[in-house]
Amino acid sequence: MTFQNDLIKKFGLNLSKNVKLSNYSWFNLGGNADYFFKAKDKDHLKSFLTEANKKKLEIVILGAGSNTLFRDNGVRGAVIKLGKEFSFIKKIKEDILEVGAATLDRKVADFAKNNNLKDLEFLSCIPGSIGGAIIMNSGCYDSDISKVLISVKVLDKEKMIETEIRKENINFFYRGTSLSENTIILSAKFKCSIGKKIDIEKKQNDFIARKKLSQPSQIKTCGSTFKNIDKEKKAWMLIKESGCLDFQEGDATISKKHCNFFINNGSAKSKDIENLMKKVKQRVYEKTGVNLELEIKIIGE
Repeated sequence: MTFQNDLIKKFGLNLSKNVKLSNYSWFNLGGNADYFFKAKDKDHLKSFLTEANKKKLEIVILGAGSNTLFRDNGVRGAVIKLGKEFSFIKKIKEDILEVGAATLDRKVADFAKNNNLKDLEFLSCIPGSIGGAIIMNSGCYDSDISKVLISVKVLDKEKMIETEIRKENINFFYRGTSLSENTIILSAKFKCSIGKKIDIEKKQNDFIARKKLSQPSQIKTCGSTFKNIDKEKKAWMLIKESGCLDFQEGDATISKKHCNFFINNGSAKSKDIENLMKKVKQRVYEKTGVNLELEIKIIGE
């Protein structure tokens, strides 16, 4: 209790105990986090990590919660959300942007458009924030983060050392990178091309329209459930052909519009979503021999 009281005293309103993680996931699911910390800036973040490391608290960095399933028993440790100081966009050269890790992807796309910068239109269709997009090497419509990234500033959460890593020193692969799990992304630099706003806006609107036609919206889902690891057939095709469309676990179902989207219909538990994932994964393997990999991150107990 002394440790808890000392933490609360030191970090005040920025630190809360027993916080519902369901409020921070697009699934609206999950138990409580022992601690939930909102970091104001880098010094604030470092200060909290120093205290957390002393007690060997598990640390989870939370972005927008757009591809995260928190388990029903929550997180034994601290969930950290980066605050407003980590959400910024700066034009540092005519064709180069510096962006904070907590900045929403669609805001970056809009900023680029309004400044006559192209190549970031695809970000308008990526739910979440820039930090998560880099970790996941997010992309769509033949574009991804690795194609526009110059460098990324990170903090080693154990050694408290800040470094800037150039793209050439990062191994990017489908929906992932070689960045260490000990690193927290602080910001990134992106290389754009000069264009005309009218053309950029048209491309961005085309992407958004395509997404609306093919993917469900305004439901409790966390986007694509499985990665497209088979070059010949995407995950949704494998799920459909394996006869999984009517699978259900509790109040967790599969979207009729796009079967790689799993849905909390309102009263599902995290275990229902996870069991549905396991059931589909097993059926697809039995029918096709393809071992699907999760794109969604599952966190907690």
